[in-house]
Amino acid sequence: MDLPSFLWLWKIAAWSMGLSLFAYLLLAITGSLIFSSRQSQTPKPQWLRLSHYTIGSIMVGLVLLLLGIGIVGTIGHYGKLGHSGHFIAGWSVVVLVLVSAGSATQIRGHRHWVRGVHVGTNIALFLGLAWVSFTGWQVVQKFLSES
Repeated sequence: MDLPSFLWLWKIAAWSMGLSLFAYLLLAITGSLIFSSRQSQTPKPQWLRLSHYTIGSIMVGLVLLLLGIGIVGTIGHYGKLGHSGHFIAGWSVVVLVLVSAGSATQIRGHRHWVRGVHVGTNIALFLGLAWVSFTGWQVVQKFLSES
């Protein structure tokens, strides 16, 4: 692909990553509130679960957008994928986000084990987001030094 500049693509990626991190923070807060209300056996507000699901859906969309940007931008700039550790970190985050979202849709009734999968996945996602942020910063620095 011979595009004049990928700077516009990296700007979209930077905003998407920032919003993904913000969404993760909001999900941690709303998830903690859901957990707290379940533990205290008090009724949770209707908006809480809806907010958690809505923010989670937005995060899935942002991560899939980042995946698309990463594939297009990397192939367009380097001609192939897998030139850095960011490739594995990015795919790890995509898988963790999809497992988290999928498990969230299965939490109900007698499937208490699914909640553990959801929470455990989100703890791993914290580490994955740190890893992908670090490797992404390295890619940005490499890209800027080539420009």
